[in-house]
Amino acid sequence: MNPPEKSQNSFGLVASAHGVREKSMKNALSGRPRRVKVMRNILSVFKMLEINKIYCGDNLTLIKQLDDNCIDLTVTSPPYDNLRTYNGFCWDFEGLAQELFRVTKDGGVVVWVVGDATINGSETGTSFRQALYFMECGFNCETMIYKVPGAGAKGSNYFYWQVFEYMFVFSKGYPKTSNRIKDKKNKRAGSISTSGLKSMKTGTRLHPIGGTVVSDYGYRDNVWEILAGNNGDDSTDHPAPYPEKLAEDHIISWSNKCDLILDPFMGSGTTAKMALKNERDFIGFEISQEYVDIANKRIEGWKEQTRLF
Repeated sequence: MNPPEKSQNSFGLVASAHGVREKSMKNALSGRPRRVKVMRNILSVFKMLEINKIYCGDNLTLIKQLDDNCIDLTVTSPPYDNLRTYNGFCWDFEGLAQELFRVTKDGGVVVWVVGDATINGSETGTSFRQALYFMECGFNCETMIYKVPGAGAKGSNYFYWQVFEYMFVFSKGYPKTSNRIKDKKNKRAGSISTSGLKSMKTGTRLHPIGGTVVSDYGYRDNVWEILAGNNGDDSTDHPAPYPEKLAEDHIISWSNKCDLILDPFMGSGTTAKMALKNERDFIGFEISQEYVDIANKRIEGWKEQTRLF
């Protein structure tokens, strides 16, 4: 399915077009095991984009230098509405969504953490429009919620306070990796259950013969409650870093060791740090040199800390 034609202003975002796409060298390396990390490093050098590096520049220009079907997982939180200033830079949502579909592997996932501003008594609905456009590009969509405990006053005085953001999980077909986290305490632990798990593909419930013993912990649901700021995370000068735990849990859930993780809005480097911590590779794009410097300093600090232990 081809992505729809791009219309510049439907999301109130402005495109930045510059740079030249490098010629692919994948044919020169055909027949070699591309899953081997050293081969991926060689390919990246030929493409002028090395892995485990943050590139400063327009994400739409940079992502066009990536091969088709080369990214296992994208984890990112773009600037949305007027809630986040991004050092005065603008970006092209539709162009980026199309490129994310192109570079994502079959079965790969894009995690898109986003919220809406409340303007003149109404939410903007930008997050919903973005989700629908991702689906038009060919992605499947699963909605998750990131609940922020003690988030404070957000939203309209006429309604209940907003305490969550959306975590849209877009997959290119069925996810090729699903390492769901089991950390939800079961109240019925040790008892016998006669109802089974649901089939991931059909949604029908499987009934085991004789029942199964309920384990101490079960799979968590699609609402994640994660502390922001006071959770042991690094202190940065970025205006809106998302929690390390949020990035880490998505990286664990939708990728495996040595997989390649992309963040086109790298910001203060949370995705990169959590990718390295969990033995994944990363590529990051960030248009603000100020934030690139913050991210690189943070990553180097983490590397130095791990060398000490």
